[in-house]
Amino acid sequence: MNKQPFGALPDGTPISIYTLKNGKGLEARVTNYGAILVSLQAPDRDGHSADVTLGFDSLDMYLKGSPYFGATVGRYANRIGKARFTLNGVDYKLPANNGENCLHGGLRGFDKHVWKEIAVAGDSLELSYESADGEEGFPGKLVTRVTYTITPANELRLDYHAVAAQDTVLNLTNHSYFNLSGEGSGSILDHRIQIMADRFTPTGPDQIPTGELRPVAGTPLDFRTPQLIGARIDADDENIRFGKGYDHNYVVNGPAGKVRTCARVDDRRSGRVMEVLTSQPGVQFYTGNNLNDTIHGRGGKAYPARSAFCLETQHFPDSPNQPRFPSTTLRAGQTFASTTIYRFSTQK
Repeated sequence: MNKQPFGALPDGTPISIYTLKNGKGLEARVTNYGAILVSLQAPDRDGHSADVTLGFDSLDMYLKGSPYFGATVGRYANRIGKARFTLNGVDYKLPANNGENCLHGGLRGFDKHVWKEIAVAGDSLELSYESADGEEGFPGKLVTRVTYTITPANELRLDYHAVAAQDTVLNLTNHSYFNLSGEGSGSILDHRIQIMADRFTPTGPDQIPTGELRPVAGTPLDFRTPQLIGARIDADDENIRFGKGYDHNYVVNGPAGKVRTCARVDDRRSGRVMEVLTSQPGVQFYTGNNLNDTIHGRGGKAYPARSAFCLETQHFPDSPNQPRFPSTTLRAGQTFASTTIYRFSTQK
């Protein structure tokens, strides 16, 4: 573990960055601003490491505005329709920062706050954030912890825990953008992906789920067997049009609460393979459709549309307003816990 300064906020608050590594080529850098994964180095088939996540060189760039690169997202990841929900008979109004909807916790979600260092070990870092009652419109004080761990099996493991002082809603995720050829290296349309999901949650034009759990069979969203990301990304399908490509929540096969594989991605250029495992019921597959050449990351590299993909392990979007979806209500005094693992390997 290595801890270094990573600049300061406008009010002078110092920010740190932590480096975790395992001696096998996997190296993660995490900052306590937003509990953001700043970079993730992984070896290719020849043993050469490259950063496989998009991000910025400095804290200032994150402060100026980031499309959630590497962010720990909360209190509610993804969208809540009409920026409102009802809990225990009480209506709650949230900031509308995505059209009429609330996206990724509102105007100042968990990714825009300083997290407290709780524990530092040779291979792991634990950070905590206390969200006040009423923050961004959400009820109840909430204490959240996230632990980043690099394992000997070339895994980056994220463990989340949260406890609420009163009933609230909660959906936590990591919003890393991946390019297995290395960040800034161009399109990810030639990456091959498999998603272990028989169903997805279709949306309307506002990308709010209809409430249906629809089979992927016969649609361009079917990745039950490995397919190139770009093969059907512009298909004549209303869900593809609504997302401007892939931006869809999949219902992960297997019981929620049990860590199981939800996706596998491989890149024939580098030989890198990434498996994603999670205990969450869903995963959002997003192909960076809203990136554009005005966003410049590390080393000034442009990050154009579809130059990265996200696999955001999560509960389903708009669950507080969708009674058929798995509940995202966290009752007072209960502990929320989930695990997500990014496992790296190579192939010829």
